[in-house]
Amino acid sequence: MVHMKDGLVRATSVRVSFLLLTHFCGGQLQQIDPPQQVMVMVGEDIVLPCQLEPPVDAVSMAIEWGRVVLDSRFVYVWLGGQELLDGQNEAYRGRASLSINKLKHGDLSLTLSEVNVSDNGTYRCYIPKWHKEYFVELLVGAVASPGISFAGIHQDSSGVVLDCTSEGWYPQPELSWLDSEGNVLPAGPTEPVRGPDGLYTVSSRVTVEKRHSNTFTCRVRQKNINQTRETHVHVPDDFFMTPSTCTASVAVAVLFSFMFIIAVVLLVWTWRQIKIERKKGGRREQELLMTESKKMEDLEKKKAKLDEEVQKKEEEDKDMTQVIEILKEVMNGLTEQKEKLTVQFKEAERLMEENEKKVKSVEEEVSGKQEDETAHRAQGYLKIKEILRDGKWKQEERKQELQQLQMDAVKLMKKTIDECKKIEERKKKVENHMGQMKKQMQETERQMEDIQRILQ
Repeated sequence: MVHMKDGLVRATSVRVSFLLLTHFCGGQLQQIDPPQQVMVMVGEDIVLPCQLEPPVDAVSMAIEWGRVVLDSRFVYVWLGGQELLDGQNEAYRGRASLSINKLKHGDLSLTLSEVNVSDNGTYRCYIPKWHKEYFVELLVGAVASPGISFAGIHQDSSGVVLDCTSEGWYPQPELSWLDSEGNVLPAGPTEPVRGPDGLYTVSSRVTVEKRHSNTFTCRVRQKNINQTRETHVHVPDDFFMTPSTCTASVAVAVLFSFMFIIAVVLLVWTWRQIKIERKKGGRREQELLMTESKKMEDLEKKKAKLDEEVQKKEEEDKDMTQVIEILKEVMNGLTEQKEKLTVQFKEAERLMEENEKKVKSVEEEVSGKQEDETAHRAQGYLKIKEILRDGKWKQEERKQELQQLQMDAVKLMKKTIDECKKIEERKKKVENHMGQMKKQMQETERQMEDIQRILQ
């Protein structure tokens, strides 16, 4: 009885709400042509516009804000001078609101706070009695700056492999590589991944060859929200090295051939065992052998694939080690250059001090001369003074040049250190991945040994 009574009360409440929503309201709804699009970034607040014309007091009116994708559940309902929470979608509870002060002037605009990706879509402002509606399209966007890292040296050329990743975009953006002149570079396909928060992560790799400027750009763009972010990188000439020897490739080919021969031998042996079991009439044993043989083939393929991946990661790790060694050599050279500049800077300061003393000495001698001495002697002192001043100015210019060279050397050293850190971090990731793959290989070999024992 209690449940039935609650059901009747709820049904009555819905009917009353519907009747109130269709109650008569004065004024007319202004519809802007064309409909206005509103854009907002994730996490920000936004106002969805809706205005009565002529402006009238709408505090006592019935107002609906909804979305088509929400079916019968509302974004926000204003009824009887207050908000109606029954039937409101949970995603908008506490985030949607109307301003009473604005309602007094016929402004029905809806405020959404802390906008997220799921808020993207078309909203409807509706007054039931008039059957007037106004649609507002909300475009939600999120952007992030891309990051570029060195992914190694291409095995078949002297090209450098660059990796670009950008996390936290909405909607899904486009990623492209450009050279210093703005030309689009041919790169691998963009790999989009959408996270649990609805935001996209895009990444792409490109192999670049040595050229005049060696400056490259990773550009990420989303046309719908008109947002673009890009990052530039300069690749030093020393990074472009000759391809490594083909010894590793030959070793891999020999290994794969050997594994293939083993797989064929195992397959032939398995089929012979199956024929023997058929002769003995062991149907269940035959099925077991066929199943285990199939497992063995799958494990062989898996192991071969893991071997190939490990080989690639080892080559990548080797290339990054070479790059790190080059960067360290560059760093040592910059350190030596900075030390030499420091010595030259101190020497310039010493010469300036000596020159200053000489100028003062000449000034004292000239000012101390008696009036009865000859004029040409005083003029000689003045010429010496002028020469010393010229030398002082040249020393000052030399000092400033050395100071600027010191600053340039420090900047290059900082850049080199930063790039070295990035490559070392990438190297750690590659080594961790290699460790995981080797564990998978060990587990695969253990499973193969178990199957071999069953087949025996």
